[in-house]
Amino acid sequence: MQITRRLLIILMFSIILLLFSLARAQHTPATKSHYRVYVGTYTTKQASKGIYVFDFDAASGELKERGLAAESADPSFLAVHPNGKYLYAVNETGEFAGQKSGAVSAFAIDHSTAKLKLLNQVPSGGAGPCHISLDKTGKFVLVANYDGGSIASFPIRDDGSLGSASSFVQHTGSSVNKERQDAPHAHWIGASPDNRFVLAADLGLDEVLIYRFDATKGTLSPNESPFVKVSPGAGPRHFAFHPNGKFGYVLTEMAATVTAFSYDSAKGALSPLQTIATLPKEYSGPTEAAELVVHPSGKFLYASNRAGIDAITAFAIDPAKGTLKLIDRFSTKGKTPRNFAIDPTGSYLLAANQESSNIVVFRIDPSTGTLTATRQKVQVPAPVCIVFTPAE
Repeated sequence: MQITRRLLIILMFSIILLLFSLARAQHTPATKSHYRVYVGTYTTKQASKGIYVFDFDAASGELKERGLAAESADPSFLAVHPNGKYLYAVNETGEFAGQKSGAVSAFAIDHSTAKLKLLNQVPSGGAGPCHISLDKTGKFVLVANYDGGSIASFPIRDDGSLGSASSFVQHTGSSVNKERQDAPHAHWIGASPDNRFVLAADLGLDEVLIYRFDATKGTLSPNESPFVKVSPGAGPRHFAFHPNGKFGYVLTEMAATVTAFSYDSAKGALSPLQTIATLPKEYSGPTEAAELVVHPSGKFLYASNRAGIDAITAFAIDPAKGTLKLIDRFSTKGKTPRNFAIDPTGSYLLAANQESSNIVVFRIDPSTGTLTATRQKVQVPAPVCIVFTPAE
């Protein structure tokens, strides 16, 4: 009788443990490890045909080529919709549909084949569009026109296609470098973490401009604090928010520096904290910094240098102050790292070397932020932008 009672107690306890485990499994999101990697390129260089796609395993770091996803003219920068169904690209051209404008292309993603189906194209509103992003709701596309010196927003229709611009802003002015800054050159655009503001880095003005964003209409209007300046002649290129939303960072192309800012989310205002060089003090060659990414953990920041030294500079981020401390510089094992991206798990960094037409995979040390090149390297003509989306 005692043995039977003990067995019954053990059985009941085992059932309770099983039910508890099943309940936890239902409430614990599965960790994704398989992704598609889409790569934007310059088709006017090195015989590229458009947007290419690869399979990426975030557990092993393996990168496998799948081929051409879609033919498109100079699809330099890409953005994936939060629902994973659509991909958007700027066509970095000087003329589209008889206008002095580039284009914005909307694609549907076929998850069974990884191919992209063109939905439609609209004029970007200015020549040479070089950056694209989505607002936090996934209802609007934001575009920066480099040659045109302007920014614009576009509504996303229910089928993923784009409508005509809901807002357009022409920047005006210049800065001290008459060769590079005789006119505005919008180089990056993105929404604030709370989606109440849109920021735009303008290389020609030496400013990060700040706009109020109406997320229901997709319209942009000047903020009470309309911009923040960087050093004259520095040329702000890209901006990145810290995951905690309290700090922001701007990479200057011409000075090859990173400026850290504190961010007032109530006012949409930036206040400078620190400026630090991405290159060694003794370096005296050309300076063309390119990409800036904050690690998903918020512990590290990475910036690429595509002239003189082909390398990525890694910084540690002070969690309380938001300031930066140099970790080291790491060769990208190729020429002209115009862009790089960190996979969604934060385990690997993929460096796109434009002039050597390759992508090299680096492992990220989660405790130190250092980069170690893996044996994974693929060829792709003139890579300019890397984006991830989960494979289904």
